[in-house]
Amino acid sequence: MFDKVKRTGSVRRRVEVTELTEKDDVLVVGGGGREHAIVAKLRESARVGKVYGAPGNAGMDVIETGIGATDIDAIVEFAAAHENIKMTVVAPDDPLAMGLVDKLVARGIRAFGPTRAAAKLEWSKAYAKDVMRRYGIPTAGYETFTDVAAAKAYAATCKIPTVIKADGLALGKGVLICETREAALAAIDEVMTDKKFGAAGNAVVVEDFLRGYEVSLLTFTDGEHVSLMPTSCDHKRALDGDLGLNTGGMGAYAPCPAFGKALLDKTLRDVVRPTIEAMKAEGAPFKGVLYFGLMVDGDDVRVLEYNARFGDPETQSVLPLLESDLYEIFGACIDGTLDKLDIRWTDKKSINVVLASGGYPVEYKKGCPISGLDDVDGARVYFAGVKRGADGGLVTNGGRVLCVQAVADDFGAARDAVYRNIEKITFDDCFYRKDIGEKLVIG
Repeated sequence: MFDKVKRTGSVRRRVEVTELTEKDDVLVVGGGGREHAIVAKLRESARVGKVYGAPGNAGMDVIETGIGATDIDAIVEFAAAHENIKMTVVAPDDPLAMGLVDKLVARGIRAFGPTRAAAKLEWSKAYAKDVMRRYGIPTAGYETFTDVAAAKAYAATCKIPTVIKADGLALGKGVLICETREAALAAIDEVMTDKKFGAAGNAVVVEDFLRGYEVSLLTFTDGEHVSLMPTSCDHKRALDGDLGLNTGGMGAYAPCPAFGKALLDKTLRDVVRPTIEAMKAEGAPFKGVLYFGLMVDGDDVRVLEYNARFGDPETQSVLPLLESDLYEIFGACIDGTLDKLDIRWTDKKSINVVLASGGYPVEYKKGCPISGLDDVDGARVYFAGVKRGADGGLVTNGGRVLCVQAVADDFGAARDAVYRNIEKITFDDCFYRKDIGEKLVIG
């Protein structure tokens, strides 16, 4: 490492110094594949020392704290008690909605992520839609209801198909696309009366159905400045051909070839910057990662949803393309100096495919031993629903168990590397989509 310069007359020479012994420890809140991807990229920074997880998982190679992601007070106390933890990264939606960043900052703890007020863009779909309406950000037409009868009366006359959305957080599953009027009325009952998604269904958004293709655009922002990440495309349906139930995501690729520079420039102008300005005007400047779920039809780009954090599994394909120091970027977002950085991305292609437990996203068994991980070559594995078994090996502990990801010069090579390595990994009732990125290769 060379970080000092000595001058002797006109001669300029570098002097090698020892590696810094003092590094910053980091606490990452969350324990899924997204968090594993964040941790892996943070570990590439020369400034990062120990990485703690709250809770982390057995495959992430972090110091597991045993603290759950929504145990807000325990997280704050842990970070406060470890003086060398110089940053706490709050990755999941629930702790953001619960105000974890606010509580960390109030204790003088450096935290990456939006405040509860800014994260309302995600934890209240009704609020997000109202922000878009107030500030002229393109989105689908909609109405919001807290009364079941009023919601049904509107659904009885609105355009079909329509979309019923639970207002609050619902693990990515609170969006119901209704092809018939009967389905729309049943969906309102499911969300508001039966409380399938709990308190998230106290209000619903009934939204016009948009046609086109979906694109995920993640951005870094310090509340004033913004830096775009490569676009990506998630696959929400459980089965090949976009069939089956909605899930948290079964795979993703980046970047999206159909979403070229002209569309990106248009989105930056009409969607991204207006949203940043809107949140400032709302008195809730957004600092962290702001995710734009977009529907694209020709040159028409509309916002389907906001997320107040990295997406999953988009992150597992996007972050491996980053060439700059993620820890430095997080710090600049906190400090309001994002415009001072030159954030670099490779122009390679990335694909990841999720391996899930049979029955996901409904019921599935846990505790199945995972084999073949040592045979993976030419791809990365990001762990999500895993824990350590009695024999010390990894066993399944969730619906989405892990994902296999690869980067290559083209999508064909990346896809081949992913599926070749998936064949090496086995656990009981494993299933995965076999068509992630297929259209990129065969058209």
